[in-house]
Amino acid sequence: QVQLVESGGGLVQAGGSLTLSCAASERTFSSYAMGWFRQAPGKEREFVAFITWSGGRTYYEDSVKGRFTISRDNAKNTVYLQMNSLKPEDTAVYYCAAARSWSSTLIITTRNRYDYWGQGTQVTVSS
Repeated sequence: QVQLVESGGGLVQAGGSLTLSCAASERTFSSYAMGWFRQAPGKEREFVAFITWSGGRTYYEDSVKGRFTISRDNAKNTVYLQMNSLKPEDTAVYYCAAARSWSSTLIITTRNRYDYWGQGTQVTVSS
């Protein structure tokens, strides 16, 4: 059982930046690909960003490309989401998720491929 705990959310003005962190309890964290998702009120949870187990490949949803950066530190069992140039439409609860995958090329964007989820952290961007 992998426990994921997100942190770093908050209230920020449009154009500002936030960095989210997701700490994993599992010592085999490096065997998991990681993803970030978000869910706005009244909307379905949507994919935001993905990183392979090694950190060698990343992938982003179109609306965040060039603004968000996903990274990981396997020595610290932590994945990050650096969010720049934030917009009001980025307002949502952000969740990290872990998927068992040793692939260095497979990109996982669908929710049902993820095995573990964090509890979420609120990001609010004011206009």
